[in-house]
Amino acid sequence: MHPLRPHHREFEPPAALRGAIKCFWFDRIEASALQPAFDVLPDGCVEIVFYFGGACGILRDERVQRLPSPFLMGLLGQPVTLHANGRLDILGIRCYPWAVYDLLGLTAGQGGVRLFEHPVARLQPTLAQCVDAGRIEEAQAHLARYFVDAGIELDGVLARAGAAMREAQGAIPVSAVAAAAHASVRTLERRFRQFAGHTVKDVSNLMRFEQVRNALFVQPHASIAALAPALGYVDQSHLSREFRRYSGTTPAAFAQRQR
Repeated sequence: MHPLRPHHREFEPPAALRGAIKCFWFDRIEASALQPAFDVLPDGCVEIVFYFGGACGILRDERVQRLPSPFLMGLLGQPVTLHANGRLDILGIRCYPWAVYDLLGLTAGQGGVRLFEHPVARLQPTLAQCVDAGRIEEAQAHLARYFVDAGIELDGVLARAGAAMREAQGAIPVSAVAAAAHASVRTLERRFRQFAGHTVKDVSNLMRFEQVRNALFVQPHASIAALAPALGYVDQSHLSREFRRYSGTTPAAFAQRQR
């Protein structure tokens, strides 16, 4: 979601969950008949998304299919357009892709919107009461407590690899990730495909794109040429090529819209 939206709030996870969850977040979408759709841009995380109030759906086979709450937003290769009806209050859990499927006890997916069945869905009525009353921190605490009580023991190789990737914000070669994880490149890639459904490079590239996207959200007048080396790109051309790949537009055009 857009980090500059006025209703957007983020919450740190408890220490026991920090290897699996980047943050909990809340946002509000005010949809209208003239603007019923909104885009979700790729980033380096997988989202567990609860929503309350209106309806939320995705266009499939030329029809808007309503999405249940919660649904899973896997890693994206391109923006995804969702459709809203009325006001949506959204409560999300931003998870690291190498940990989320283990956290939920699901088989790793290939990305995009995914419907899933899980006991965490039973929190929907409790969360709805909290959100309706404006008690967002209490709703977030219910979710955090659920996952702390459920317990998670991350694969050691993935935990070390993930820590290295987070520290480098994606600007790190696969060989360096493997060294930090105390594993061979082959072992690391096999574990990543098993637990995340993607390669290390896939995830690293998305994490790095996320840094560019957020930088241009916050500072749309920033020099793209200066951002490139600061965020681990070879040059501006490399940054622009990767940005277009994930967003469908150039960083300059994206920044212009933010202005």
